[in-house]
Amino acid sequence: MVSEAIQTVPVGRIGMVMATIRQRIAARSLVAGSRLPSVRVLARSMQVSVSTVVEAYNRLVAEGAILSRPGSGFYVASQLAPLELSALEPKLDRAIDPLWISRQSLEGDESVLKPGCGWMPASWLPQQTIRKALRTVSRGSAEALANYGSPLGLPPLRQLISRRLGERGVEAAPDQIMLTESGTQAIDLLCRYLLEPGDTVLVDDPCYFNFQALLRAHRIRMVSVPYTPAGPDIDALASILAERRPRLYITNSAVHNPTGATLSPVIAHRVLKLADQHGLIIIEDDIFADFEHAPAPRLAGFDGLNRVIQIGSFSKTLSASARCGFVAARPEWIEGLIDLKIATMFGGARLNEELTHAALSDSGFRRHAAALRVRLERARREASERLREMGVTPWIEPRAGIFLWCRLPAGLDSADVARIALASGLVLAPGNAFSVGQTASGFMRFNVAQMDDRVFEALQACLQQALLSHSDKEHAPSAQ
Repeated sequence: MVSEAIQTVPVGRIGMVMATIRQRIAARSLVAGSRLPSVRVLARSMQVSVSTVVEAYNRLVAEGAILSRPGSGFYVASQLAPLELSALEPKLDRAIDPLWISRQSLEGDESVLKPGCGWMPASWLPQQTIRKALRTVSRGSAEALANYGSPLGLPPLRQLISRRLGERGVEAAPDQIMLTESGTQAIDLLCRYLLEPGDTVLVDDPCYFNFQALLRAHRIRMVSVPYTPAGPDIDALASILAERRPRLYITNSAVHNPTGATLSPVIAHRVLKLADQHGLIIIEDDIFADFEHAPAPRLAGFDGLNRVIQIGSFSKTLSASARCGFVAARPEWIEGLIDLKIATMFGGARLNEELTHAALSDSGFRRHAAALRVRLERARREASERLREMGVTPWIEPRAGIFLWCRLPAGLDSADVARIALASGLVLAPGNAFSVGQTASGFMRFNVAQMDDRVFEALQACLQQALLSHSDKEHAPSAQ
């Protein structure tokens, strides 16, 4: 009878009881070893049912916050977490490196404005599709809920990805596709598989900042090639390949991060010709594919997955919480990657794979993606206009995607502006975090999906403060 009653208790009441106990423990009104109020006493004081308190206490036991002593009651665990300080100041003194933006974006609470982050607001994602997929998976087999998945990945999802790649001109059979927990994990596995510490890897300048962070973690030397609105600078690329002999090139093709540029067919063919001449392997990160109205050229499509490996994920258009990505590559490389995946994570993340497959198979996802493209186009146009009014100029007007790569007013360093903004609860993405050569101090990347009136007002104030500071420095008397 008790279990039946618990199933009908609203989760909100259980959560309320748990939050009350956690708060008392954090505030040290309940110290290690102290006895909690009896179930009936707490139920009366909080005006909830006994079954609600029982369930709350049992969940706190599962968390390790409290202990159950049969016949005696519930007690605060002896190993208390450190005091939780809810109002920590932003870490303004951290160097603005490739991890700076990630740390500020991921660690900031919901009150922090994040036009510098790389993901969509929750309200822009297909929440009903995700909830429907969760219900579908929950009614499925116990195997999907409990067991390891195949290292290669869920077959129906790999078949679906194969069809989606084909729509973009990339021919990849399901057995040429291995599922991963994210696009980042896909690159990590490829780096482990293809590189040795000390190898040289080529990236764009600017490029996605986490490419740099990941390569540094693998003790890899980096060299960068200037990026143009049509792709990498071909003359510079040829020179770098001849002089530095990088083993690997990591890039975006369809929607470049951070610039929003699109690779032209002419540049794509010249890149592949140079790659063939110099024995270069290319990793093509295509995680923004669902943002395109029409597919742009893919290196993997022209190359036939010979020297090019394509990776992707669904964090931008489905959910960043349901971690699921993929690698599409030569069959013999997939075999080696499977062994490496087993060594580093054993089996596949089957629950996430089942959820992703259920969501992508739902007709609502395609409708959502189509509506999202229209919404993003409108947001890019509005953000571009409002930024120009502030003297912030987009480098190009992208055809797709969530980013605008912008030049700040003359004389401003984007790192200085970002530090000023952080003190005001605004996380920005300064240019040099994306630049191996540190040549982008006057640029900033903006995520148009995260920009509302509050962001524009706060940004305007930060720019004015930065301009005043710059003016004061220029007019300050020089030291004698």
